[in-house]
Amino acid sequence: MSGRLILVRHGQTVANVARRLDTKLPGAELTELGVAQARTLGRGFAQQPPTALFASQALRARQTAEHVELAARVTTVVREGLHEVQVGELEDRSDEESHTLFMKVYESWHTGDLRDRVPGGESGMDVLDRYLPVVESVRADYLDSGSGDVVVVSHGAAIRLVAAHLGRVPGSFATSNHLANTESVELVPLPGGGWECVRWGTFQGPFHDTGRAGADDPMG
Repeated sequence: MSGRLILVRHGQTVANVARRLDTKLPGAELTELGVAQARTLGRGFAQQPPTALFASQALRARQTAEHVELAARVTTVVREGLHEVQVGELEDRSDEESHTLFMKVYESWHTGDLRDRVPGGESGMDVLDRYLPVVESVRADYLDSGSGDVVVVSHGAAIRLVAAHLGRVPGSFATSNHLANTESVELVPLPGGGWECVRWGTFQGPFHDTGRAGADDPMG
């Protein structure tokens, strides 16, 4: 039986608290609460350790993964391509105008226009083109052989886009249901190369538009 691909959002950062668009590497560090969240996450995985643990290059993802590594006794492997959606000229901004613009573009990706982008930022296709090859290599190396679960510590906006794309999750659900810090999405590989999304934060599949309001943190 194939294992699960568990895409975990990092713990809280100082940028999250300030509602600041923080996407460039290496990025902000975890707050004290973020460290506590990461420790709790690690304790959860200690009960059922993953076969492999990956993290994006961002400091917040690596710091979060460290606590999973300590608790679950599995080595973190940092991979390129797993970082957050790059927001270009909106970097470090926390005003409502920048949040609104980013969300408008992000929502357009989930309705089919993957070419759209904020000024100087990535398109949805750019994100998928760098992220999906990592997912497929992880699948080939671990999941298709039934080696167990794989945990990837990454970033909210990127996770939601990738999970919705792979698991055919309705765009209205993906854009309405943000991931809180250290929440995760679970994907299960299907025969023939597809994926099923079985859990999204606190929700179990199948997924429909719940109408839940978006989070204060636009990158969640």
